[in-house]
Amino acid sequence: MTWILLVSAILMALVAGVFLSFSDFVMRGLASAPGTSGAAGMVGLNRTVYRSIFMVLLLGFVPVSAALAAMALWQMQGAAQALTLAGALAYLVGVMAVTGRGNVPMNQRLDRLADSPAEVSAYWPRYLRAWTVLNHLRVAASASAALAWGVAAGLA
Repeated sequence: MTWILLVSAILMALVAGVFLSFSDFVMRGLASAPGTSGAAGMVGLNRTVYRSIFMVLLLGFVPVSAALAAMALWQMQGAAQALTLAGALAYLVGVMAVTGRGNVPMNQRLDRLADSPAEVSAYWPRYLRAWTVLNHLRVAASASAALAWGVAAGLA
């Protein structure tokens, strides 16, 4: 169980790093692009992410989180159990629910508007603010999951 938690913590830290890069500089870079070119860049990023290693990790952590939670309930106790469960909950709620209910619908709307510069111009400033706030939540949740699983690995 220790090595599974440790590998999960390391891979989750990579996911957190991707989210952090968007919160730290990618969104600011896109925001500074002239006209609707930042929005076009974001549409391109959103279209290519589906064929990336990041997506494998993002979706792969759904069953991994569930499996870690189940193993924690059956094989662990005390702080290690609580941290493993907290990490799984942080990921499933703070990353996947936020992504599925917030970021993805916004991405889909931006994609639908891509052929209408006037509509993109109107939506892009709101998108930038709201999407980035939601992404900050994903940074915190994925970093929390990585930290929780890493500490749990040391206690297991």
